[in-house]
Amino acid sequence: MTTGHDHHGGVLLELPERRWQLSHTVLTAAVAIGVLALVGLMVWWPRGEGPVLNPGGTPLRYVDAIVQSVTIEECPGLEASGALTDCQRVTAATADGDTARFTIFATDFDKPTLVAGDRVVLARNPFAPSEYRYSFSDFQRTQPLLLLGVLFVVAVVLFGRWQGVRALAGIVVSFVVLLAFLLPSLLRGNPALPVALVATVIIAFLALYLAHGVRLTTTVALVGTLASLAVIAVLGQAFVGFTRLTGLTGEEAQILRITAEAVDLRGLLVAGIVVGALGVLDDVTVTQVSAVVQLRRANPSMSRVELYRSALKIGRDHIASTVNTLVLAYAGASLPILLLYAEAGQPWARVTAGELVAMEIVRTLVGSIGLIVAVPITTALAAVLLSPRPTATTAAATTSGATT
Repeated sequence: MTTGHDHHGGVLLELPERRWQLSHTVLTAAVAIGVLALVGLMVWWPRGEGPVLNPGGTPLRYVDAIVQSVTIEECPGLEASGALTDCQRVTAATADGDTARFTIFATDFDKPTLVAGDRVVLARNPFAPSEYRYSFSDFQRTQPLLLLGVLFVVAVVLFGRWQGVRALAGIVVSFVVLLAFLLPSLLRGNPALPVALVATVIIAFLALYLAHGVRLTTTVALVGTLASLAVIAVLGQAFVGFTRLTGLTGEEAQILRITAEAVDLRGLLVAGIVVGALGVLDDVTVTQVSAVVQLRRANPSMSRVELYRSALKIGRDHIASTVNTLVLAYAGASLPILLLYAEAGQPWARVTAGELVAMEIVRTLVGSIGLIVAVPITTALAAVLLSPRPTATTAAATTSGATT
């Protein structure tokens, strides 16, 4: 019997010849997919200048400022009738020492009510008249976000220790792939779904091996993740087409349609489903492999079938809670839309068939199906490849039976 060695949590895994052959097949498949992803990375690497995402063509600059005073007045409206409307007359001091004055009308429903002391971001148009040079863009959020980021890093490192540090490195690599490859490539009109698959495969490789090390257990989780991503990609492409989702809803989509017309918005929707599912898939597949390993440690005499059934029970519990989490997360993100429809008195059948809600339904259900598929695939691979080595008692019984 040929024996292979793989340490995971101090457990020595021994594989007979057939299992070595299967592990070799799994490894070969993972390497082949990785090579294809690298080829796709080179083919669709963003080249040339990308589109300028500024539909008005105005060379805006953004500056930090602190609001000094706000007065509520009646101002002439922007309508041709010239009717008076409430407005905020705001004076703010910019970070570069300038005094900014701008107006927020009551009809600007996307603008908040400001008070003195607010830290804001202003859009500055150097070519506009002084009374229209500045406009409100957003609040400054850098400091609280940095504080939250530091708390997150500290929590991950304190609990995960060295493995937590590796997991953080995986997060950094994931953002590098998204910002350096995925987004620029999409803006240059490259096919959205293939580009998203290339990016997610590369992220899966780097994030999993960085966090969990280069070992057989990680490869099993990786293959389970990639198989499930393929299912999600196929289902996403099919049901986005069946439901005739256009991807044209939202202000951002309209801006892209004007300034980056080569971007396939429907393909972008499918790509978002694939990328969004990756993080949860990693969690499910790694958990299933870990469950098989821990069950094997607790009872080395368990057969592959027993390992599979026991780990599958854990997977069912995990999937039940994970799917519920996904549904509630998407429902929470859609609450303003649902409230708007509810106030309008629309039938719920019509509400759920509307593009904004239907898009979230497709995203949730396709991602959930992918998660469900990941459990039996990953568990079966782990149970076969990480099955228990024969004990002395089992070997003696087998020899005795053969002699008889």
